[in-house]
Amino acid sequence: MRTLIKARWVIAFEQGRHCVIDHGQLVYEGEHIIYVGTRYDGHVDQIIEAPDSVLAPGFIDTHVHSGHRALHKLLADGGRPALFGQPYMDVTIARQGTQIRGYPNYLDQEQAAKDPGIALHATFTAAELLRNGVTTFVELGGHVLVQEALWAQCEELGIRGYLGPGYDSGRWQSDDKGQLERIPYPDQGEQLFQDALAFIRRAQAHESDLIHGILVPREIENCSLELLRQTVRAADELNLPMATHAGYNVIEFMETVREHGLTPIELLNHVGMLRPTLNIGHANLISNNPKMNYSGGDDLGLMGQKKVSISHCPVNIVRRARTLDNWKAYRQAGVNITIGSDTYPRDMFMNMRTASYHGKVMSHDLTAASAAEVFEAATVAAARSLGREDLGRLAANARADMILVRIGRSDVLRYGPIWDPIRSMVECGIGDDVDTVICNGRISMRDGVIPKVDLPALRRQVQDFAEDIWPSLQDWDQLKRSAQDMCPISRCTHL
Repeated sequence: MRTLIKARWVIAFEQGRHCVIDHGQLVYEGEHIIYVGTRYDGHVDQIIEAPDSVLAPGFIDTHVHSGHRALHKLLADGGRPALFGQPYMDVTIARQGTQIRGYPNYLDQEQAAKDPGIALHATFTAAELLRNGVTTFVELGGHVLVQEALWAQCEELGIRGYLGPGYDSGRWQSDDKGQLERIPYPDQGEQLFQDALAFIRRAQAHESDLIHGILVPREIENCSLELLRQTVRAADELNLPMATHAGYNVIEFMETVREHGLTPIELLNHVGMLRPTLNIGHANLISNNPKMNYSGGDDLGLMGQKKVSISHCPVNIVRRARTLDNWKAYRQAGVNITIGSDTYPRDMFMNMRTASYHGKVMSHDLTAASAAEVFEAATVAAARSLGREDLGRLAANARADMILVRIGRSDVLRYGPIWDPIRSMVECGIGDDVDTVICNGRISMRDGVIPKVDLPALRRQVQDFAEDIWPSLQDWDQLKRSAQDMCPISRCTHL
């Protein structure tokens, strides 16, 4: 079927950059775009009129954690000063022996197979991404059962997922005093890697472009050098992108320097991982960051030299009093900056806006992190990190991934007069402004409605699930605190 979309503004991709077409038209057939311009004279089977909307490429969220959704949303604001602001209930450092519903890493095989929370998290994640205009996402190393659940939702709802079970050679563990220690499990790490490869090979053999594999050694400090080298060999053999967490935590940075005499970025280079299709989660706490007070090395220069991609998660990290130290310096060094939501919310408008504002402040330059740059980070730059030249852009032969955003609707004053629709979306937009999502030629959302998803019912399910878990938090918190102790309900104080 050949479909023509007429929109008030169309964000086309020409000569290597996005550009705005007033009263533009786009035609797609099957899974691909065949025309972008001002007037299409050929035959079409249907027409979509969008006189108050901007037609833009679908967003690409490069850093998603599905398993953090129902339990963590708005309950993880409090950080532990002793853990350098890490969230107080980060399940990667839960008390030893803990069993947590909805988190397969903390359930035995039989429990995990029956736990409804895993599928609930996956449905919530996929639906929230679509509702906010995301057509492609990267899941950062969840359990294989999480990946299986997301796979099902990608096919069911019509969203593209880069999926790959995470693996490592050990993990952080907390004792009853809240002290951290690293627990190695080299044999288990090899099995986790083989499980990930088996899953990824299935994804590669899948006929639909909605399912892709990605190699995710979860955390640089918890992976052996051999496991990282195996990752590189598999990436070369199978032509796969990679993602990991590095430069995201003071503990991670110092532990890597202590153990290897190298910064995490230098270690990635040492094993051959630094390349354009490696997306490093965060990469903000690097040797060049003044907060690290580290006099050796030039991580930023090294990343730029290798044209590495990073996943900047501005909303998530600013909650922990961190941000990208200097957006302009990263860009000038040659680093490919992409944007991820990480935990919550999945609103890419909010993330672009936060990236822009903090980028200007931290760069001490009002021209830094422009609307065009952060929009690029959420679209074509993200596609570049995956080795895709057919995503993140509206151009002939690109995948039919696009969104209609109602920035010109008469009942919303938030946008005001519109001169530059990209700037208007970045400065004034919210995810709820997305009206229509088309992914791989399939209408995945129309008029804010996702077929097969009852959003009010899903909200109720997630609320009920979370309320059922919250009373038991003290059973697995390192310091045996209740939810109220860890994150008191907000109240105003009279001064």
